[in-house]
Amino acid sequence: MKKLLTIALFCFLSTSIFTQETEEILTDEEQKAYLFTLDSINKSFRYEYGKISLENGLAEINVPKGYKFLNAEQSNYVLTDLWGNPPSEVLGLLFPEDISPIDDHFTYAVEVTYSNDGYIDDEDAKDLDYDDLLEEMQEDTNSENPERKKLGYPEMKLIGWASKPFYDEAEKKLHWAKELSFEGEEVNTLNYNIRVLGRKGYLNLNAIGNIDILPEFEKDVNEIIHSVHFTKGNTYADFNPDIDEVAAYGIGGLIAGKLLAKAGFFALILKFWKIIALGVVGAFTVFKKKLFGTKEES
Repeated sequence: MKKLLTIALFCFLSTSIFTQETEEILTDEEQKAYLFTLDSINKSFRYEYGKISLENGLAEINVPKGYKFLNAEQSNYVLTDLWGNPPSEVLGLLFPEDISPIDDHFTYAVEVTYSNDGYIDDEDAKDLDYDDLLEEMQEDTNSENPERKKLGYPEMKLIGWASKPFYDEAEKKLHWAKELSFEGEEVNTLNYNIRVLGRKGYLNLNAIGNIDILPEFEKDVNEIIHSVHFTKGNTYADFNPDIDEVAAYGIGGLIAGKLLAKAGFFALILKFWKIIALGVVGAFTVFKKKLFGTKEES
């Protein structure tokens, strides 16, 4: 079913490519076809609620009130086929209850993944100077812009903390948010990061959208943070120094993302470029353009 819907998208796209710099107009027939395809895709999603097992029992998420969850298979379809991101090992996507992956009022989604980089020693957390760390990350971001341009991506600036890093030592949970500016975009982007530390790695929960969503997201962020945990045997406290590997970085490295990829924390945002675009201009508009392109005025 999903493959047929994806084929339908490309059929529409291949037969309806136009260009226009102003208003987009669809014929009645195109509008009906668009709405039919949109409805078919939305009806194909099977959202889940309540307690859900992640990564074969490694962790659990208890879907927060007001949210719905897409499993790994459906989330990969959304990220790759609908939003055009590279394939990834996603565990699922959280959406606000009234939002779908292709929605005129799209605000944000929370991607859930797992990184098995090893046990992260959190000893450095108490000594971190987040202002100094921010300056270092800003310098790294600026130095990576030539590479971004070479790859065909717009330049990016790290404006600052949208929410300063906070580490809950008791719960072994870390969260922070960055405000980003992309070349050519009038509205800045919010990247809200949540990390849950475990025995052999950590869970990533990343939310990306316009900076305007920050107040809305902050109302729910504590519920989202508390909704996810590792299962018995996989928790931070279950770490066994005799057999378990230790990550090559601590809390500071986790926030800066320096050792996650050669390109620094840009790697975390790169695959979300389509999501950023959706948040900036509206998923409905982007999706419609994917189906029909834009038309020249007569």
